[in-house]
Amino acid sequence: MVKRNAAQEAEVLQWIESVLGTKLPDKPYEDVLKDGVVLCHLINKIAPGSVKKIQERGTNFQLMENIQRFQAALKKYGVPEEEIFQTADLFERRNLSQVTLGILALARVTQLHPEYTGPQFGPKMSAENKRNFTEEDVRRLRDADIGLQAGSNKGATQTGQNMGQSRHM
Repeated sequence: MVKRNAAQEAEVLQWIESVLGTKLPDKPYEDVLKDGVVLCHLINKIAPGSVKKIQERGTNFQLMENIQRFQAALKKYGVPEEEIFQTADLFERRNLSQVTLGILALARVTQLHPEYTGPQFGPKMSAENKRNFTEEDVRRLRDADIGLQAGSNKGATQTGQNMGQSRHM
């Protein structure tokens, strides 16, 4: 299990507050997120209609369903499955650092959706840098001589080289 990062957890809560536009309860990180209600509201604010039913209160099983609905919405939104935490990671507090990573992944993926205009958080996603070469360019580059800058060693080999002293017994 990865050690928790309190500063990162505080940043995540701050980002959630800024997305939702409301102040979160003044409770520990895990208590704010435990029942999944805040998370469901978060994904609905980012992608409206992602979670149809949010259980505000109820049995543990009903509250765990909130987390499962949030996870399903993350998958649908495009968060890679390996970055989504397990329900027990949050509800049973088994791996809260994974919960943080899952929310950070959501924040990162929002950058790929132009319809999301809320606050950005986390590292900027890289843009695709696609290059289109003509057949003529490809043929010309393939036929060109490989210069010294490309790593030519002019036929040298490593025969006879000794890397350091041999071992004396």
